[in-house]
Amino acid sequence: MSKKITSILTVIIFLAGCSHLFAQIQTGKPLPASGEEKKILAVLDDMDRNQRQGMMNVPVDDGRLLRLLTEATNAQHVVEIGTSNGYSGIWFCLALNKTGGKLTTYEIDARRAALARENFRRAGVSNMVTLIEGDAHEQVMKLKEPVDIVFLDADKTGYIDYLNKLLPLVRPGGLIIAHNMSPRMADPAYIKAITSDPRLETIFLNMEAAGVGVTLMKR
Repeated sequence: MSKKITSILTVIIFLAGCSHLFAQIQTGKPLPASGEEKKILAVLDDMDRNQRQGMMNVPVDDGRLLRLLTEATNAQHVVEIGTSNGYSGIWFCLALNKTGGKLTTYEIDARRAALARENFRRAGVSNMVTLIEGDAHEQVMKLKEPVDIVFLDADKTGYIDYLNKLLPLVRPGGLIIAHNMSPRMADPAYIKAITSDPRLETIFLNMEAAGVGVTLMKR
């Protein structure tokens, strides 16, 4: 792993350990660095205000974390399990727009998939996204190319199956990010898998909320 990426992950680990000290700090809204980024952030803000109900979207801060990790690792290929309306996918695209990468995302519900396609179009990121409808447990078996980041945000008891199927594709230095890692939601089998495998290093962030597990495939 490069010194730059190691330093970034070290800072994230430190902040995770000291999260209680920063609970009252307000991070404010993301600041767009370009007109293109401003357009994407405007769509994300609209989705947060008007589409969140029933979509099980990640919180805004978790979306920002996804963008940060994706851009910091210079990810070229992100695989997302659980597209919903495309909210987290668009956060990934904020970073992929800078890295020149792409998103492959899986959604089982046709109505949500259609809404996601429309949101990707509104944000101007459709060219970066391949949305696959169907059961991801079956569909991911067709994936053969290397993956830089896997994001799990679907059926919680299915995380272990997704991990087993996708881990062989994750490059050394790549990440597996899992949402809903708080004790009330996480599958103990998945937690054991990512914390007992010597090939992996895992930290947990934002556990006062839904919780995010960030797992490194060691080099």
